[in-house]
Amino acid sequence: MVDLEKMRHSAAHVLAQAVVQYLGSTVKLGIGPAIEDGFYYDFELPRSLAPEDLREIEKLMSRIVEADLPFVREELPKAEARKLFAQLAQTYKVELIDDIPDEVVSVYRQGDFVDLCRGPHVESTGKIGAFKLLSVAGAYWRGDSDRPMLQRIYGTTFPTAEELQGHLERLEEAGRRDHRRLGRELDLFSVSDEVGPGLILWHPKGAMVRKVIEDFWRAEHIRRDYDLVNTPHVGRLDLWKTSGHWDWYRENMFPPMNIDDQEYLLKPMNCPFHIMIYKSDLRSYRDLPLRWGELGTVYRYERSGVLHGMLRVRGFTQDDAHIFCQPDQLEAEIVGVIDLAQYMMQTFGYDRYDVELSVRDPLRKEKYVGGDEVWEMAEGALIRALEQKGVPFKRMEGEAKFYGPAIDIKVKDALGRPWQGPTIQVDFNLPERFDMEYVGADGQRHRPVMIHRAVLGALERFIGGLIEHYAGAFPVWLAPVQAVVIPIADRHLPYAETVLARLSEAGIRANVDGRREKINYKIREAQLQKIPYMLVVGDQEASVQAVAVRLRSGENLGPIGVETLIEKAVSQMESRSLKLS
Repeated sequence: MVDLEKMRHSAAHVLAQAVVQYLGSTVKLGIGPAIEDGFYYDFELPRSLAPEDLREIEKLMSRIVEADLPFVREELPKAEARKLFAQLAQTYKVELIDDIPDEVVSVYRQGDFVDLCRGPHVESTGKIGAFKLLSVAGAYWRGDSDRPMLQRIYGTTFPTAEELQGHLERLEEAGRRDHRRLGRELDLFSVSDEVGPGLILWHPKGAMVRKVIEDFWRAEHIRRDYDLVNTPHVGRLDLWKTSGHWDWYRENMFPPMNIDDQEYLLKPMNCPFHIMIYKSDLRSYRDLPLRWGELGTVYRYERSGVLHGMLRVRGFTQDDAHIFCQPDQLEAEIVGVIDLAQYMMQTFGYDRYDVELSVRDPLRKEKYVGGDEVWEMAEGALIRALEQKGVPFKRMEGEAKFYGPAIDIKVKDALGRPWQGPTIQVDFNLPERFDMEYVGADGQRHRPVMIHRAVLGALERFIGGLIEHYAGAFPVWLAPVQAVVIPIADRHLPYAETVLARLSEAGIRANVDGRREKINYKIREAQLQKIPYMLVVGDQEASVQAVAVRLRSGENLGPIGVETLIEKAVSQMESRSLKLS
């Protein structure tokens, strides 16, 4: 069986050797790991690379592969390795060597090329398989914006040419689905340099999609006995000092602002505010569980190099909720959240997902808040809830947050790509830090258990994922414009407006395309805008109160009575059907 990670790591070394051959000894090498579906290598180069450079580098890589050079591992004393790479003027490698705690390091050679590496690799360059260089991007050395900007070459490799071709076709399809491109073409959102990177501007169509999702989210939570709350965008810094986020999460927060000699912070999460609502009154065991949900906008500092459309932003709205309950209520509450998460995923068309159970490292318990008893209680409740719902899961040792274990659900889109989905986290830390209490049936004060949960996550990221999942062609209930009425000639415009009024009255989002353009042009425009229904009206349709229906798929359904069409469209909306008919 082929070890893809080993093959891809080896391909990164061949790439580095080819770049040195192509641009000479002035090339400085960074790092070159295997990644999901491929590899990359970072370089400091004497000039910027162009697409034609990648083609030439690929040719050199092919020659190295054909030469079938063996990968030879050597172990060197740290001082000797440092001297070797210093002689080669590989300053980044020298820095890496200095940071290695071991006194012996390993290097790998293929032909006349040598690289610092712990390995492992395939036996020889001829074992690398079919490969392709994909793109060049900028990357700060070691991810630090205060360090030099390097050029990162991305590539991929697979055991066979057929597998590589299949992957390239999937990449091409992913490019067609890119939410940034579709966001522009469908006029859903934008990002403005004048406003600032990582801050989404929702255009009317995008805001309508968001409204539909938010309305559904609120209604479903109310139906499941959640209460909705709203909290400010800023709060005193002391809140996040008490929570511990200021100590553990500061690099992801925006700097404090001084107001009336007090330091305030743009909120990076909603948890402390919900806790303050809880503490506004003395709670009884009869009050619990309390389920509070908020579509709360939070702000987190992300480095500019990792910002990516709607998927990685600096300001985003979470479908946040916190549940405060007694320990013996924990399992039932987790079951309820899993049920809600499954319903949400199914409604939005995600029927494939993987579930991970993040638990503490049993060998390093000192890293976590709370004793064995509470951890075993929480982990047991999560496991029993998953088993009760019949959900298979993978146990992730050592992946729990310091304050408690969690369930993480990774949904898979139409291309099989994983996206961060619902998350359910049990927390012992914040109830302790904020001295939260309730009066139990015994009349004594007790600590509640706190559950952090999100079923959609950040709305920006969720909607960006939906755009790519559906390639912009949303189901009818989510489409920002559900129908366009297209009059054949100017004399049909009054009837088109009458049809529009009836559609709007029925709650269908529609408009009239009254431009003096050819009918086929207007139909094509509506298809490009992914509008589900195109309703053509002329003399014949007006005479019988009908519309000629075309679907964005190109299917022509012919004349349908206006009231019949409305009945069918409303049925699709109310059932939240994922299929257009």
